[in-house]
Amino acid sequence: QLQLVESGGGLVQPGGSLSLSCAASGFSLDYYYVIGWFRQAPGKEREGVSCMSSTERSIYYADSVKGRFTISRDIAKGTVYHQMNYPKPEDTPVFYCAAARLHIGYPGTSYCGTGRHEYDYWGQGTQVTVSS
Repeated sequence: QLQLVESGGGLVQPGGSLSLSCAASGFSLDYYYVIGWFRQAPGKEREGVSCMSSTERSIYYADSVKGRFTISRDIAKGTVYHQMNYPKPEDTPVFYCAAARLHIGYPGTSYCGTGRHEYDYWGQGTQVTVSS
């Protein structure tokens, strides 16, 4: 079964740091995959906060997290990461990692998107709570 598993969520103080991890099971998050991180607060739509193209040539951050969050990937470990620095109270939803496999018709190896429909695989989510 192909799935993603997140870890690393928890309680963090404003201004602190937290690192989220996402490991693939049943497949490898190699250069055939686009990766993305999403967050969803209670009662709100799931929104994309960052993504990385399959070749890692393009990285996108939502304005709300730009300069504070960093998306990265370790191909050898088959794991993607989301480093969260200086978290704010609004960064207190459930975070999800997602992956999309390149296929015919995909916009290219330098593209990544933040639409939910663009991703094939999802993790179960990990809760982040920013509180002093």
